[in-house]
Amino acid sequence: MEKFDENDIHYQQAKKQVERLRGFYGHLFSYVGVNIMIAFFNYSNLAPNESYFQFKNFFTAIFWGIGLLAHALFVFLPRFDFAKRWEEKKIREFMEKNKEE
Repeated sequence: MEKFDENDIHYQQAKKQVERLRGFYGHLFSYVGVNIMIAFFNYSNLAPNESYFQFKNFFTAIFWGIGLLAHALFVFLPRFDFAKRWEEKKIREFMEKNKEE
């Protein structure tokens, strides 16, 4: 197996992207697993002749899904990553400030 220079900027960027992907896939796996359990619980506790298609049965899936979508945007769309750009900008500001002192 090829060894990589851990100080190389491209290696660090690739490693960070892999960590983001791993985090997203963990989030996705949790979302699917928990929502399957919630759906089973809700279905098993329905009253006779009660419809499953009620907002309360989809509440968690909808709002957690919005969070999952936001997570996906940060991972898969590099231009959407304004938090990363802000972080890098602040790091540069602090580095410049420390140089002046």
